[in-house]
Amino acid sequence: MTQTRTSATFPPPVMEARRWLEGVTFSADRPLINVSQAAPVDPPPLALRQAMAEFAVSEDSAHLYGPVLGNNTLRTELAEQIGAHYAAQVSADQVAITSGCNQAFAATISAITDQGDEIILPTPWYFNHKMWLDVAGVKAVDLATGDDLLPDPDAARALITDKTRAIALVTPNNPGGVEYPANLVSAFYDLAVEHGIRLIVDETYRDFDSRSGPPHDLFRKPDWQSTFVHLYSFSKAYRLTGHRVGAIATGPDLLDEIEKFLDTVAICPGQMGQFAALWGMRNLSQWVAGERDEILDRRAAILEHMPGLTSKGWRLLGLGAYFAYLEHPFDLSSNELARRLVSEAGILLLPGTMFVPDHSPSGKRQVRVAFANLDRDGIRQLFDRLQALSF
Repeated sequence: MTQTRTSATFPPPVMEARRWLEGVTFSADRPLINVSQAAPVDPPPLALRQAMAEFAVSEDSAHLYGPVLGNNTLRTELAEQIGAHYAAQVSADQVAITSGCNQAFAATISAITDQGDEIILPTPWYFNHKMWLDVAGVKAVDLATGDDLLPDPDAARALITDKTRAIALVTPNNPGGVEYPANLVSAFYDLAVEHGIRLIVDETYRDFDSRSGPPHDLFRKPDWQSTFVHLYSFSKAYRLTGHRVGAIATGPDLLDEIEKFLDTVAICPGQMGQFAALWGMRNLSQWVAGERDEILDRRAAILEHMPGLTSKGWRLLGLGAYFAYLEHPFDLSSNELARRLVSEAGILLLPGTMFVPDHSPSGKRQVRVAFANLDRDGIRQLFDRLQALSF
């Protein structure tokens, strides 16, 4: 087979996991528990859907091209809300809207790298970040984390070369769930400034952070826009996964380069999704707060059930946002374990091998549980099934 850009990377992990369901039947008394994907399964709230329907019918602009970097009304609203969230000043010309947060990452990487350049990714990594680097011909340099799943700035410093263009963090983390302490994020910012590289921070799950107040102070750093690239998604907060609306906050000079990528890939973000994001920010703050409370309650339920699993040799490595990251006690690779769980326990989850490079042994002992779509009873059933396992 001829080597191509896409053949340089692996198949989409969530789609691969779904194929494990083929030919497997689940009984009514033990239905499938699907904790493989971190996406809401419910539609947006009814009021938002009604507003979207009215927009589609009454506004011709709902069906037309718009500005490449997004509609000015949405950019302005998001800049104001970022400023409020991080206790900082952010302007609309420092914000761009993208067709999902994955595109925000891809556009940023395309704007700051050439083939053969390097990006440092802490492991376990978000696999779509690794996939895009593979496709772009950019080397992903893995930064191993310890049992706390927190990356070490000094270890990152040792990996920086003249080819390094950025360090990319995700907090709250996917897949690990951990919330990076503000001083740790700040230390990575200082490291990036020291070496003249970018710090990309994907904060897709910021609306479900358990902490109150700004999660870091990067937007208050002098000339932050020359180093810091903030990525965000509206998909989780407003259940807009199918409408693909994400965002970037950084300097206008970098956004000028990012605009070139966006114009050639999608021309502009979709009007319906942008309308929904704007309407959601203006009308659903209390609803989002309730969604956050529900996620935090499910997180608490996992902590309540962990002792039973710990007694069987499992370990909880990370917990937060939509995710629990676990170390299993069995003498088999997590990739094999995950496949067997489908038929033997009625559980679909992702193995740690999907989040680390092939040479890393840690992924063989780890699994990711995306618990956002399980209520307390679903979490209890999940833990009962895991606790009953014997391999």
